Amino acid sequence: MSQLDDSPANPEDRWLLRLYVAGQTPKALHAFANLAKLCEEHLQGNYEIEVVDLLINPTLAKDDQILALPTLVRKLPEPIKKIIGDLSNTERVLVGLDIKPLNSETKAGIDHD
Repeated sequence: MSQLDDSPANPEDRWLLRLYVAGQTPKALHAFANLAKLCEEHLQGNYEIEVVDLLINPTLAKDDQILALPTLVRKLPEPIKKIIGDLSNTERVLVGLDIKPLNSETKAGIDHD
């Protein structure tokens, strides 16, 4: 799902997200649907999603130290970040991945000092 003419010239603007699941369970499918929607709304095609099924390749969990499923790992841009769960709490996912919401009011109340 990449849009060639909208792709960033700078590779640092590209997001690489890896979603670890165990089969096509309802929770895994829900996590993928939530992630795809979030990416389309906030990253506008500047992303790649890799889905790793640990039932097929269990040794891949070791690379990113996966302890619970589903787990989302942001590989790029660095630093690496992880979020566990079905990604249904959009605000928590946006904050966890350091994605700026389109509406800055969505983040109001998080950074109180």
